Amino acid sequence: MTTLSEAYRNDPITDHHIIPLDFENIDGVPESHSWPHEEPVIKIQTCNIKDSSIPIIDLASSNATNLIGQACETWGMFQVTNHGVPAELVKKVEYESRRLFALSAYEKRMVLRSSDGATGYGSARISPFFDKCMWHEGFTIMGSCIDDAKTLWPHDYQKFCDTMDAYQNQMKLLTHNLLLMILETLDITQEELNWALSSHDSQAALQLNSYPSCPNPSLALGLAPHTDSLLLTILNQNGISGLETFVEGLGWRQVKPIEGAFVVNIGDLLHIFSNARFPVVSHRAMVSQSKHRISVAYFHGPPVESRVAPSSKFQKPCFKSLRVKEYLSLKAKHFFKALSLIRT
Repeated sequence: MTTLSEAYRNDPITDHHIIPLDFENIDGVPESHSWPHEEPVIKIQTCNIKDSSIPIIDLASSNATNLIGQACETWGMFQVTNHGVPAELVKKVEYESRRLFALSAYEKRMVLRSSDGATGYGSARISPFFDKCMWHEGFTIMGSCIDDAKTLWPHDYQKFCDTMDAYQNQMKLLTHNLLLMILETLDITQEELNWALSSHDSQAALQLNSYPSCPNPSLALGLAPHTDSLLLTILNQNGISGLETFVEGLGWRQVKPIEGAFVVNIGDLLHIFSNARFPVVSHRAMVSQSKHRISVAYFHGPPVESRVAPSSKFQKPCFKSLRVKEYLSLKAKHFFKALSLIRT
């Protein structure tokens, strides 16, 4: 079975686009990281939104499923509370993430992502599509992170691994519950539901993001506008503002952090599966002059060898059927044009 990590091997990127800036040893924003006033926006689908606030949904509410369905059809993004993930575990993940990013540039580069790899330390995979570099460093985990952790902390790696494993297990359970509610609104077949949930052979990634404090935030950008590639993303902002989403007619809107909440957003594959009923939204990350921001994203997808297409419930599919790994390859080569290339 091909894994998510293996699916990226056919689309290597150069070291120039992998190695982050040594943020500890600079006192200004270099030209390589100085962005123009207006960066490109990915416009996939226009949403008819009257309220400019991202929906906040209590999963313990009796009408949570209906509210989630409405949020998916309008925003393609929402926040959830009462999700069942222990607050203490969330704090441990942030602590361990900060422990990792507090290491020296030399130490972090010992686990640098390879040119054809998908895990380890490095810049965002979307970097090659932009002329400027981002004020960001990341660490990607797919499955076990024990080898990288042993390299970073030969005698003190277990706590990091145990924390990330426990968090991934909680995210997998939350994703399962969210998808059950989301897909209920589409009235799909049992076979299609099994595909989306894929309990035994689903593919997932945990992305630790670091946005160091920036001497001039007006010049820099943490993450450039993009859409997520898989089915569903669950993000923990750790209480610091930075995430923004683009809304037609309203422009960039801040996704305000809510204590104890997670941000959930639709990915490209769920946009395809819903036959564009669920919009996939362009989002970006901003940086701060006074705060070092950490965020943690969990990405869930179906088996990469499986096929993705609009649900059979739609009589007029607007996307072609293709293998998940084929779509990921399209995205790796064409970025924001990928969805348009498979439209019927």
